[in-house]
Amino acid sequence: MDQRFRSLPEFIAMAAILFATLAFSIDAMLPALPQIAAELSPEAENRAQLVILSFMFGMGLGTLIAGPISDAVGRKPVILFGMGIFIIGAIMAILAQDLTMLLVARLVQGLGAACPRIVTLAMTRDLFEGRRMAQITSFIMTIFMIVPAVAPSIGVLIIDLAGWRAIFVAFIVFSLIGGSWLSLRQPETLAVQDRRPLRINTLATAAGEVLRNKVVMIYTAAMTLGTAQMMGLITSTQPIYADVYGKADSFPLWFAASAVIAGSGTVLNAYLVTRVGMRRLVVIAFGTQFAMAAGFLALLQFGMVPAWAAFPLWFFWSVSVFFTVGLTFGNLTALALQPMGHIAGLASSVIAALSTIFGVILAIPIGQSFNGTPVPLLIATALCSFLAWQLMRSTVEPVAED
Repeated sequence: MDQRFRSLPEFIAMAAILFATLAFSIDAMLPALPQIAAELSPEAENRAQLVILSFMFGMGLGTLIAGPISDAVGRKPVILFGMGIFIIGAIMAILAQDLTMLLVARLVQGLGAACPRIVTLAMTRDLFEGRRMAQITSFIMTIFMIVPAVAPSIGVLIIDLAGWRAIFVAFIVFSLIGGSWLSLRQPETLAVQDRRPLRINTLATAAGEVLRNKVVMIYTAAMTLGTAQMMGLITSTQPIYADVYGKADSFPLWFAASAVIAGSGTVLNAYLVTRVGMRRLVVIAFGTQFAMAAGFLALLQFGMVPAWAAFPLWFFWSVSVFFTVGLTFGNLTALALQPMGHIAGLASSVIAALSTIFGVILAIPIGQSFNGTPVPLLIATALCSFLAWQLMRSTVEPVAED
């Protein structure tokens, strides 16, 4: 048995908790957006969405340094340091008195969250590769998807008991649980002899290797488009449920249901990836999502959706977007890292940073274009899925995925 993890089930569960710091930090905030808008941005309510996107932007920036540092000093200390930064950001958010300061606090939180997000991927790459890595990542994501299902409900409960600022106290508790588990139970996965000195010229050379690899950049671009459509949906979902379909009070329940159903995408991916192949699954997923978004948009534009079917169609389609995540992100990550195993930490950082930063930049106008209908979101999703589908069709199956 590999001595770099105590047991496979425990490693998967622990990695899922570390990843879940990201999901909890996003989804628990969704029910708080109306209160944040009313208190800190009453003149421009859509600006409250930036609380989500500033966190993601900070996380994108943080991934540029988290991976290289973990290549030099090991995975565990970097994850623990990042969780400390995350806690500092949470304290800043509790004390924030205006939206600008809250956005700064969320950016700091994102910087810290980058460490468990990206270094956990590198830690997984230390232990597994190819289709096996994609399968393990899918198992991790399956557990990870439980958090989006319950996070909004937890957020509502906390808001009702102590106000929206208390959500950041929950973030602190959550990060302490994950950090303690890692510190006490997980051995270091990167051997001393495999570490790379943290030198600027070495980093530049390795980063150049990643950026010059055309195939890796194609997978990264596809992941960027997937991130944009996912974040566009996440930032728009609460106002769409509340303002378009009148489901403000039941939003956490509907969101939980969508997360649970969509979580089956990662289960299905774990089953299919060794049979169908990573690339082929991604091509099918993006192509199907393009057809569904374009079809739903056409029905709305031509007035072919009766009133009784409007919300069920929206719910089904929004679930399909999250379902697409389960069939694409883990596979795209594994595909992009396939030729980069010798610099897994840095490669993970560059790939995740590019896809997150540019995905957020694309998602900002998607969220801000909300006009009381789901149409802008549908247009953006159809476009992103179509471009990602075309990019993936320009690639070929890896020679060896096992």
